Amino acid sequence: MTDFSHLRALGPVSPIDVATDGVSLGRYLGHYGLAPLLVDEVGLYVGYVNASGFRLWTQVWSPPSPIGTAFVVHGYFDHLGLYRHLLECLLLRGWRVVLWDLPGHGLSSGPRATIEDFDDYGSCLHGLQQHLTLEGLAPRPWLGVGQSTGAAILATDALARGDAEHWAGLALLAPLVRPFGWSQSSWLHRLVGPFVESIPRKFRANSTDSEFATFLRDHDPLQADRLAMDWVTAMRRWIPRLLALPPCRVPTLILQGEQDLTVDWEWNLEVLAGKFPNAEVHRHPEARHHLVNEAEPIRRALFQVLDRFVADLEPAHDEIVTAPHGRPSP
Repeated sequence: MTDFSHLRALGPVSPIDVATDGVSLGRYLGHYGLAPLLVDEVGLYVGYVNASGFRLWTQVWSPPSPIGTAFVVHGYFDHLGLYRHLLECLLLRGWRVVLWDLPGHGLSSGPRATIEDFDDYGSCLHGLQQHLTLEGLAPRPWLGVGQSTGAAILATDALARGDAEHWAGLALLAPLVRPFGWSQSSWLHRLVGPFVESIPRKFRANSTDSEFATFLRDHDPLQADRLAMDWVTAMRRWIPRLLALPPCRVPTLILQGEQDLTVDWEWNLEVLAGKFPNAEVHRHPEARHHLVNEAEPIRRALFQVLDRFVADLEPAHDEIVTAPHGRPSP
């Protein structure tokens, strides 16, 4: 299987020309279907951001005159290479798109597929935003788009801030609050957690796109193959903290598949509707969990809803905030 570990030798986030900056990045972009998005007018920054003790693999994709910055936060076991459909959707609308691998995922540092505390995810997001802002790479307004655990990270951030000014809007895709079958699995975790560090991962078809499911299982070298008990412990500590946070009125879209067997979606939607009173909830009767990689007809229907939501957030031309320090857009 293809190995991309050599990309960990790259330095800080910087502009990249794939034609002149080596074959290795081109192989990565080609393997994950990102290369076709590098049309002439799209700029790309690639490298690492140091935040909260982690080296975060980061990519910044940008149209010539971005109308704002979309921060995309992936789900558990995922990495940014799997988000080409969402990236294309946001680029077509004129957003600069920041994608990054969570600690312990993809090409970022950290023990594989685990975290000591969910707050570390939020600290990494803050550090990433601060760094890119100082570098002039994150013009406002800011849009947050998260899948599953990524949606949980964004929801926690917005609720903890207690205002609707930081984010222009949030799109929460199959958001995690608690996983499917939590009552039984929580009891099992309490029983075996002190004695078992991890268990083998079961690759279930979390999308109706069978080719995507096969790719994850057989052709993605950045997939972890074990579920860490420490991650489950961190999630269990995070859930009551989220439930205790006050509501936030930031404009929010929640997309949810009704065939999702990864999260306890009915319970989660009830919780999140209370936390985000301005939320629009859209359910798809056939979609499973990995909404950004659903079969094309389902994904098209979901992205139409997302596209409309994002369009309503977009500023008028004279309201667009340019990059600080007079730096030109990449």
